Amino acid sequence: MTTTATSDQAPPAAPQGLPKPRTFDEVPGWFYRTDLILFDWFLSRQRDLELRGDLLEMGAYMGKSAVLMGAYLDTPGERFTVCDLFDSDAAPDEANGREMRHSYSTLTRRAFEANYLSFHDELPRILQAPTTVVPGEVEDGSCRFVHVDASHLYEHVHGDIAAARDVLAPDGLVVLDDYRSDHTPGVACATWQAVLESGLRPVCVSSNKFYGTWGDARPWQDALHAELRARGKCWLQWQEVAGQRLLLVGARKADPPGLPVSRHASAAGAAAAGAAAAKLAPRAAAARRLAADLLPPLMTRALRRARR
Repeated sequence: MTTTATSDQAPPAAPQGLPKPRTFDEVPGWFYRTDLILFDWFLSRQRDLELRGDLLEMGAYMGKSAVLMGAYLDTPGERFTVCDLFDSDAAPDEANGREMRHSYSTLTRRAFEANYLSFHDELPRILQAPTTVVPGEVEDGSCRFVHVDASHLYEHVHGDIAAARDVLAPDGLVVLDDYRSDHTPGVACATWQAVLESGLRPVCVSSNKFYGTWGDARPWQDALHAELRARGKCWLQWQEVAGQRLLLVGARKADPPGLPVSRHASAAGAAAAGAAAAKLAPRAAAARRLAADLLPPLMTRALRRARR
């Protein structure tokens, strides 16, 4: 029987030595400039379109992407759920257990919590369990954004994608990490199988992540393409894969979005981060307005109506 620990249970007092990242970059993990820009754009676009719903992350490592996602909870009723084994021994099979011991032996829930609470006042809801518990713990159709970054084994990724499809709202977005890395062929297989067989529609891809929806991908693609062209310093290319339109995005030279500020940051560092975010905000808002102007009004209204 699998036990599921949630953040409703009070964590123990933090001992000395837990991480105290002073900046977002100091949180361990892999999150490259292009994906920072894409996460910010999709989550901000949902806010602009008044699309409400919960957030879900399957696989959290030390919390880098969770710290970013947590900054986009817009209303008190929205919930952010994180599912990860952390230092639990409840891996669903021996292959997954070997993967955890080999790749994530230093991972602990308390380190994740310390990193997250460095940037936010409250923890997300934590499911310390295999991602197989997600269908029973997260309501169908309740999420607007799901990030899948757990096991790299085909059987598990296939199940995680199926779970993401069930919990997403019709216009929701799923992001699949490591869809093309040379050491993760199982993720690639499960990703493109979902495109070919289960109706997953690609919106765009970066070098590291696949962004898709089981809804209509074209309004997202057109708005994203318009904004990134207006923003500049982005490499964009349209391709067609298996009859599906796909936008390739490279933005490593583009200006980064504003990032969450750590409570451990120095006063000077926090002020600099705030000034940088304030400088970028008008530019990003102007680009979003341009994207809305360039989109056919029916597309924008259709997204709003679908969620309401």
